[in-house]
Amino acid sequence: MFFGESSHSLDAKGRVTVPKRFLEGLTRNAEGNLVVILSAGQDGCVYLYSKPGFEATIARLNLATFAGEEQRAAQRLLFRSSFEIELDSAGRVLVPERLRSGARLAGEVLMIGVNDHAEVWAKDVWERYEATHAKALDNIDRILGSAGTAKG
Repeated sequence: MFFGESSHSLDAKGRVTVPKRFLEGLTRNAEGNLVVILSAGQDGCVYLYSKPGFEATIARLNLATFAGEEQRAAQRLLFRSSFEIELDSAGRVLVPERLRSGARLAGEVLMIGVNDHAEVWAKDVWERYEATHAKALDNIDRILGSAGTAKG
C-alpha cells in the first residue's frame, strides 16, 4: 500500500528518489534490481506502480482489444505512455521525458501515495489540485460509499 506525501527534487537527468516506505512494495527483475511501472496519470500527474500493481490495475480495467473506438484509443494511449524502469542504486527512478513534459515535472515534485500506486506531481500543480478538492474529505463517506463506516 502506498500512502503519505514526500517532497523531492527532480534532478537534471530527470530522476526522482522513491521514498523508502514505497520501496518495500516493489519487486525485483531477473537481474535483482527494483523496478516500477511509470505511466501518464490523470489530472496532471505520473502514476508509479509496482509491476504486480500495474498488472492488477490493467486486469481490473478489463480492456478488450476490440471493445469500441474509445476503449481502443484509451488502451493504446495507456500502454504507449507506460514504461518499466529500474531504480538505480540510490533508489532513484528516471522519469522518461514524455512523462516529465506531460506532467510538467521539473524542480520540486511531490510523491503522493494513493493506495495501490503512487503519483508524482509538480508541486504547483498538486497545490492547485489540492486547493480545488480540499473539501472531498468532508464527503468521503458519500464519495467512496458507506460500506464499512462506523455506526454512531
